[in-house]
Amino acid sequence: MSAQKSQILASGRRKCAGASVQMKPGMGKIKVNGKPFEAYFTTEALRGYISQPLQVTETLGHVDIDATVRGGGMSGQAGALRFSIARALIKKDENLRPVLKGSGMLTCDARVKERKKTGRPGARKRFQFSKR
Repeated sequence: MSAQKSQILASGRRKCAGASVQMKPGMGKIKVNGKPFEAYFTTEALRGYISQPLQVTETLGHVDIDATVRGGGMSGQAGALRFSIARALIKKDENLRPVLKGSGMLTCDARVKERKKTGRPGARKRFQFSKR
């Protein structure tokens, strides 16, 4: 029964990507879609971006995270994962909310790609105007 209570579930979205996180007390291991964190996100910039909520709240080596990400690209998946980790930390300890909110990690970035309009080459681009 206590194992169920210690496991925290949260989800987050960014662009076309979605992430769900299972967080439990542990040694700081992070798995994404069954792979180690470093193998899934190969660039150091994305890994640093994702681990920001853990660094700000000083819980980097204290929780194990098992994440599932789907849709979008690497950048969108990283943003969704960062948001879901921040939400899971709030569920774990409500006192972390001011720290995460002040860092801007609880704000859902709702920007998505604008759709292409009919009769145009892109979302906003127009064909070249010809006066004569």
